[in-house]
Amino acid sequence: MYIQNGKVLRHEGIGGDYRLLSLELPAIAAAAGPGQFLHLRVALLHDAVLRRPFSICGARDGAVDMLYKTVGRGTAAMEALQPGQTVSVMGPLGNGFPLPLRHGARPVLVAGGYGVAPLSFLAGRLGRPGDVFVGGAKAADILCADIFEKLGWTVHVATEDGSLGTPGLVTAPLDSWLEGLTGPELPEFFACGPNGMLKVVGDRASARGANAWLSLDRHMGCGVGACLACVQRIRRDGQEVLARVCKEGPVFEAREVVWTE
Repeated sequence: MYIQNGKVLRHEGIGGDYRLLSLELPAIAAAAGPGQFLHLRVALLHDAVLRRPFSICGARDGAVDMLYKTVGRGTAAMEALQPGQTVSVMGPLGNGFPLPLRHGARPVLVAGGYGVAPLSFLAGRLGRPGDVFVGGAKAADILCADIFEKLGWTVHVATEDGSLGTPGLVTAPLDSWLEGLTGPELPEFFACGPNGMLKVVGDRASARGANAWLSLDRHMGCGVGACLACVQRIRRDGQEVLARVCKEGPVFEAREVVWTE
């Protein structure tokens, strides 16, 4: 884990309320893996004490990319960041998705909204393309589809209002795809999004005896496991224990997660 002042290289809107922020962070970029996150201090929010966590959506050539949606005071303040300014960053933090891909597995990515961010990073590191399912409330919430396509992935889209792709939740085209799945390869699932979606993906994987790696989203205070604000009940070695999402996660295998909500 490093603490660096990252220079803003690029900061722009990518549609709707979403923005892409690219920071010059050589040490973090070299160490980052898909599923890990950054902890940013929002310098323009003067009364903010805690940093904000953001998934890493890309790391290369000394730069780290993150995708965010303007949803509150912190992200609204971040919109004012300009190229050349610096941001204090901790990272890379947490345990990400397991690599390399298990031999003989067929990768299946499932993303809800800006949960697509760590999965776009993962797609370039898995070593082979597969199928990716991207869902959102409306067409403007469908992100990174072009990135997946350039990498050779087959992209399936669903929107709740029917404005793009299959109408409804992203699990609808996933279920249709699973019904038609043939061949000897066992799918291996990687997912990031709302809890309800993650639970469904885990259930589908378990029914097939497949692994599903779920990236959980929890409110994080310190980002390093000290404050215990982001605990999740999991099942390990036959016992239920509390795990820190920022430290032991954010990625857990689906059969570990004890859903209580």
